Amino acid sequence: MSGLRADLLELVADERRVSDGESVLDQHAGDLSYHRPHRPDVVVFPESTDEVAAVLAYADEARVPVVPFGAGTSIEGHVIPLRGGISLDLSRMGRVLALRPDDLSATVQPGLTRTQLEAAAGPHGLFFPVDPGADATLGGMAATNASGTTTVRYGGMRTHVLALEVALAGGRVVRTGSRAVKTSAGYNLTNLFIGSEGTLGVITELTLRLHPIPEFVAVARAAFPSVEAACGAAAAIVGAGVLVTRCELIDALTIGALNAYKGTSFPESPYLFVEFGGTESGVAADLEAAREIAADAGASAWESETDPAARARIWDARHNAMHATLALRPGSRALTTDVAVPVSELAAAIEHARRELDESGLLGGIVGHAGDGNFHVAFLLDADDEESIAHANALNASLVDDALARGGTCTGEHGIGFGKLDYLEREHGDLLPIMRGIKQLLDPNGIMNPGKVLPPA
Repeated sequence: MSGLRADLLELVADERRVSDGESVLDQHAGDLSYHRPHRPDVVVFPESTDEVAAVLAYADEARVPVVPFGAGTSIEGHVIPLRGGISLDLSRMGRVLALRPDDLSATVQPGLTRTQLEAAAGPHGLFFPVDPGADATLGGMAATNASGTTTVRYGGMRTHVLALEVALAGGRVVRTGSRAVKTSAGYNLTNLFIGSEGTLGVITELTLRLHPIPEFVAVARAAFPSVEAACGAAAAIVGAGVLVTRCELIDALTIGALNAYKGTSFPESPYLFVEFGGTESGVAADLEAAREIAADAGASAWESETDPAARARIWDARHNAMHATLALRPGSRALTTDVAVPVSELAAAIEHARRELDESGLLGGIVGHAGDGNFHVAFLLDADDEESIAHANALNASLVDDALARGGTCTGEHGIGFGKLDYLEREHGDLLPIMRGIKQLLDPNGIMNPGKVLPPA
């Protein structure tokens, strides 16, 4: 037994929950990205805030790195233990602590997944709208400020977190926010921890906003002659005030990949998938307004669905876009860009991305949350080929530079991890000293997910 594991067993007195087994270490060595995996020295599965705090107090004193781990679905290397140490797997902290239908809120542990919260809230006529695609844990979603397909209407995690309980390096536990839906009390420390990617503390409890399930939902899909035409339609629909819940772009290559992967039969052209929710009459009016705007932009094959099973199939296809693209070249990994621009700049930004992708010779598709200006280019590459990775990184850098020039950002939802350290410096180089000061204050010994978010000074 290693000395580290023996020490941790003094804090978590269950051999099944402190593991240095080969398979467990491998499971916690990587995420869904192309980044090379790196094993932790030991994996700890806490079941309470007290256990998390005890592990952090020990680790801080012993100068052992700690990397929080949720579902492992991140794609910028967030959960990779670059310097070994402890992978703190929070999946056993997965309870709904309180569900308050009258307040439209719930308090949960960090290991609960978004679909588990939906299952608990659904019987009360409520749902949690943040949908990044993967069935991620809510703690992980807060740590990365996740968003996704419904952001255009509901916003991302920052919009939905009312309060947090956080264990800091050294073992101190703090609470931020409250159950009230608004506050003006002091600095907004809740938002400081949201998106901090485990570099400032470990989220051990969340109080979240819920929403009433819409009375009526419809999904429309429309084919377009070009990606630029689809983006123009999306911007016009949002700009016209049509109440869309989702407005998703899928390019022709990805549609072809989905047809092969899921057995669908969409014409191989760029598509918008658009969802509307509200009253039946309101949705009907929104559908008609969107159809007219799409037709003006050259759309064809406009179809709408209200049947829940049919709607689920459409969104299942969208959520499988990454897996379908990877299936085009079995054994490959994907480098997925994540820039976001003002919606008015989206068509031009994607036109630039398409041209750069075509000229690069790399195989890849473009999908995006067209309603909020966030899009992804997924390059297929050989993760063991340094030349392939360098080629893709150069293209990614070009897309980031273009997005920043348009008033955008290097990451709309995936976060920095260690895959975008250089891009954070390009975007917010003047703010890095302030960010480093915050990190030094909360984690003076640098044990919390080291090597992530902040470029080396």
